[in-house]
Amino acid sequence: MLKVPDHQVAGHRQARDGKPSPLIDDAGRFYKPLQDDDRGSKEVAFYSSFSSNTRVPDHVRRLFPVFHGTQLIEASDGSGLRPHLVLEDVVSSRSHPSVMDIKIGSRTWYPEASEDYIQRCFKKDRETSSLSLGFRISGLQIYGNEESRLWKPENKLVQNLSAADVKVVLKKFVSSNFPDDPNSDPDCSFAASVYGGSTGILAQLLELKAWFEDQTTYHLNSCSVLMVYEKEKMLKGERSDAEVKLIDFAHVTEGKGIIDHNFLGGLCSVIKFISEILTSPDECTTKVCLQDSDKNTNDSENCTTEGM
Repeated sequence: MLKVPDHQVAGHRQARDGKPSPLIDDAGRFYKPLQDDDRGSKEVAFYSSFSSNTRVPDHVRRLFPVFHGTQLIEASDGSGLRPHLVLEDVVSSRSHPSVMDIKIGSRTWYPEASEDYIQRCFKKDRETSSLSLGFRISGLQIYGNEESRLWKPENKLVQNLSAADVKVVLKKFVSSNFPDDPNSDPDCSFAASVYGGSTGILAQLLELKAWFEDQTTYHLNSCSVLMVYEKEKMLKGERSDAEVKLIDFAHVTEGKGIIDHNFLGGLCSVIKFISEILTSPDECTTKVCLQDSDKNTNDSENCTTEGM
């Protein structure tokens, strides 16, 4: 049985205007409709190349969804059979995931694109935080608790945020109090467990950064970092199972021996924001934010944004 995913926070969440939405099954697979133009074939080409590239280390490969090929299935809008990418469903094993989709790069267009496409992307980059921060939050949902359920603001509300507002959202993402309460400041109670530690989000982003400082095979234009964890487990005192995945590869171009400074610069900017939440005493109201974060902090201090 295929169904529309409940926890998608960006992209085409619902079928509309001739664009079918993704689907998921009960076996942990995500079916993404191939776009009719060359974007669909480019994304298939990237996954095929990446999945067979023996030079990609295993600890980096796990930060990308597993690729299961393509499949012809009925589109979600009832328009008939359509080819779909078949990928790992990142949140399939989670009952109440908190999810944030962050589009990386101060530039989301690629040089080979048409002038019309470049201008549309440049306009959005300029109107959102992409140009100023090197990334933008494309969408998010934050699990509250059994009573308050999810906070899932409109995507337009979170895409054009100032640096201060972005930091607030990143703090809300790891706080125990409900994110939609205007009368309470985010307490960052889960920052150390979700962002910090040897397996937390910051450590995973630093592994990705180290690879992008060397790899020159791919330029990941308009790709996103997906951050996921299970807040309900944190509320019960269990592990967060925080995870980072890169998604959306319809605009990948060949690196041609050149480092992807656009992606690396945006990634460093995200790392800087998260590092400050973990280590600055005035960023969190609890001392727990400082636990088990020394190593990650030292690594993140070496992160620069020269490529932005």
